[in-house]
Amino acid sequence: MDEVEVSTVIHVPPAEAYDFIVDFPRYANYSEYLEEVRRDGDGSPGTRYALRFSWWKLTYTAHTKVVGADPPNRLDWQVIKNIDADGHWRVEDATEEAPEGVEVASRVSLRIEYDPGSVNAGSIDLPRFVSLSWVVEKVKPLIQKEAERVVERIVADIEGQPREVDLTVHTRPDAI
Repeated sequence: MDEVEVSTVIHVPPAEAYDFIVDFPRYANYSEYLEEVRRDGDGSPGTRYALRFSWWKLTYTAHTKVVGADPPNRLDWQVIKNIDADGHWRVEDATEEAPEGVEVASRVSLRIEYDPGSVNAGSIDLPRFVSLSWVVEKVKPLIQKEAERVVERIVADIEGQPREVDLTVHTRPDAI
């Protein structure tokens, strides 16, 4: 499995950060490639989402499900169709990491684990003469960049204004 984890400190209490994260349909506002999010449920375990992505000449709808929740600390999800992938949002008190003048802070992390080999050509409508392996190699670096972009935009929205965000990024394998 490949994985990417992006984390940063935001200047709100953990419960406020968690409530924001659970409002998943809002993510379409943060992602360059996410066109629409449809939700069936209230965001608790069992809730299903259909996320319509578009990149280059490709569109794909990822079907996901919330598989665990521990408010205000963690929200677990998994892709339930066409690709082996799962992940979670984690929220931890980070008041000790708050800059001077900021009274409360939380560390928010997004972790995604996925098997690029689990994608099959039948699940994506590929243009003629385009191989699935080419698409997978092009998309892998986009996953990291998109995770970073989403976290930065969420921070700006939660805090009410954009600021430079110090992101910690971990990937496996290192070639991502």
